[in-house]
Amino acid sequence: MRRVALSEVKDDLSRYLRLAERQDVVITRHGRPAGVLIGFRSEDDWFDYRLENDPRFLRRVEVARQSLRAGRGVRLEDVET
Repeated sequence: MRRVALSEVKDDLSRYLRLAERQDVVITRHGRPAGVLIGFRSEDDWFDYRLENDPRFLRRVEVARQSLRAGRGVRLEDVET
């Protein structure tokens, strides 16, 4: 993870977007973390990021986990293809 001052990012955003494809870039303001620049190598990476951070999807996952803990659900081994 790379730390970079906001003023540097503003001066050369393209460079830091390319860098963010390989590693997260922590943007600092007055020496303190203010945000993170996350790059995507592909459209699939962008889709995965959106899904992993979608509150509706996360709620559905939690409901499914609660259901499994309560004994409701089907084991993967029992699913017929």
